[in-house]
Amino acid sequence: MLKKHADLSDDIEDMAEKVVDAAYHVHKNLGAGFPERVYESALCVELEKRFLQFDKQKIIKVIYPPDIVLDPEYRLDLVVEDEIILELKCVEKILPVHQAQLYSYMRMSGIKLGFLLNFNVPLIKDGIKRQCIK
Repeated sequence: MLKKHADLSDDIEDMAEKVVDAAYHVHKNLGAGFPERVYESALCVELEKRFLQFDKQKIIKVIYPPDIVLDPEYRLDLVVEDEIILELKCVEKILPVHQAQLYSYMRMSGIKLGFLLNFNVPLIKDGIKRQCIK
């Protein structure tokens, strides 16, 4: 089980557990080796089975202080219930740049919880990185 964060509600923590369970089932059924888009589609199926609302490829604007909107916009792989960002990867290993990317997405969107989900691993527990911000 992944560590809970004191600043998150029980509802968000329940959603987070469902997200991890959905990722587990996707990896169990597909294994490693597919492109990210395949995992995204399968994960959407699993999220729907768990009655979770989500947006695919949700656009966020990058704001340069104090209030300049930069071009280009960024697309988040999946956003669950407007509360959790899912950044999908199919890489040999998660690098600090991937974690920085998720952190930036979280700051720009105001979403406090995110997961890096790397499906290119033998065991999905090794491909799940949870990130929280205050």
